[in-house]
Amino acid sequence: MEYSFATLITLPLSLSLSFPLSLALSLSSQEACRNEEMWRLIDRDGKPPGVLGVWPSRAVTFIDNHDTGSTQAHWPFPADKVLWGYAYTLTHPGMPSVFWDHVFDWGEDVRGKIAALVEVRRRCGIHSRSAVRILTAEGGCYAAEVDAKVCVKIGRAGWQPHDEGKWALACSGDGFAVWTKA
Repeated sequence: MEYSFATLITLPLSLSLSFPLSLALSLSSQEACRNEEMWRLIDRDGKPPGVLGVWPSRAVTFIDNHDTGSTQAHWPFPADKVLWGYAYTLTHPGMPSVFWDHVFDWGEDVRGKIAALVEVRRRCGIHSRSAVRILTAEGGCYAAEVDAKVCVKIGRAGWQPHDEGKWALACSGDGFAVWTKA
């Protein structure tokens, strides 16, 4: 039996990864991070780009996999901004994937920050249909609020949630920060 992509994504309890769309999102994120062009992380309707903005419950998000990064290195995510990518994918809707190499081969600091971001996602109940409100996406700063429980900032420009007393810093590193409701 043959299935088209449209059939696969409408079957109950099924999921289809459209590699071209995921690759477009991934490359958009890479360019946004590599060149600090955060405008790439918002579409004309104020939503995240690609499948994530249109159908987040069907979006498998990733920053690297065995085809893009690792030893093949066809389109690797910028190494100095890998945690920016995880700050984005792990705090946003969709179904994020964490690349084995980043957890087990990139050292304790990267592993610890990925673990902290996964814990934020779990503790705050972020899921594939979570609501994203993009607060800014320009120049060197992307900031969003997810489910009114998490704020994330990516980029070197300064930004923090407005009601400082209502937010607690949960995880941060060079060029990214994640806050949860206090």
